[in-house]
Amino acid sequence: MEPPRPTSSDGSVDRELRDHCNATEDPAHESTTPLAARKHPLLGSRLLYSRSLKVIRPASFSLGTIISGVTTLVGYRDLLYTMTLFRISVRYKQSVLGWLWAALQPLAMMLIYTLVFSRVARAANDGVPYWLFVFSGLLPWTFFSGAVSNAINGLIAHSDLLTKLYFPREIIPLSYVFTALVDFAIACGILSGLMVYYHLSFSWNVLYAFPVVAILVAFTSAVALILSSVQVRFRDVGAALPVVLQIGVFATPVIYPLNWVPSRYQRLYLMNPVASIIENFRRIVLRGSSPDVSMLITSAAITLCCLVLAYAYFKATEVTMSDTI
Repeated sequence: MEPPRPTSSDGSVDRELRDHCNATEDPAHESTTPLAARKHPLLGSRLLYSRSLKVIRPASFSLGTIISGVTTLVGYRDLLYTMTLFRISVRYKQSVLGWLWAALQPLAMMLIYTLVFSRVARAANDGVPYWLFVFSGLLPWTFFSGAVSNAINGLIAHSDLLTKLYFPREIIPLSYVFTALVDFAIACGILSGLMVYYHLSFSWNVLYAFPVVAILVAFTSAVALILSSVQVRFRDVGAALPVVLQIGVFATPVIYPLNWVPSRYQRLYLMNPVASIIENFRRIVLRGSSPDVSMLITSAAITLCCLVLAYAYFKATEVTMSDTI
């Protein structure tokens, strides 16, 4: 390497620096070595020395971005675990009923739907009490709607962390999803107790509920990631989400059975993964039968595509979140 050479302080250093930077600038390279100037501590003259410079550009919308993002997320899994535990601990802090609130919301909605749709209750019970029929459908829907509603404003609520610390930003919306999963597990315990009370037997087919719930968690994570990243830039998403969720509860088989949908529309209707998940969950838990495999495969394929696209978009916009939040 050529030793640093003293230069004069008449402004020629600045011109040489600009000429060198313009000559060596190449947008295709991630790192350059421009020259910088400083004063010699003893001689007082200005010297030129080489300095390594790394340019960090936004992630591209590609498969490589997904792979590197997942690898980084695995390295930060302890932070995801810690944030999830923190949300669980403060969720019902200083509340009298505590964990019972996880089941009170679907129970209250079940009571309302049972009172309002009394005619449906007489026609669609299928050998099961209608309010239990509704409750089993409300559990997956409550998990989905609650997780998305809380996760969409998570990045905005933690803007101080985004602007001061580095960590995978997807940890914030995902922590809301896993917190809602704990509430879902508690509500499922209430559902099991009600089934025992009404002498509804369990079968080994109940084990199919685990892959069904896994697909539900994956689809919820995809929706939470895409909406939370868009909410950072466009706050209209948070204002429109409650209306969409209110419509969605009637666009899924929560208060009515699937066979009420005309057969010619069922294929299009089941393109909504939540509708397919609710139908299969109810079939597994209440009826003790195996899930519809073709319906489940379709939901899994749609969910996988949504999750990949949502995560790629989230990572592509992650680097600019602290600037626009």
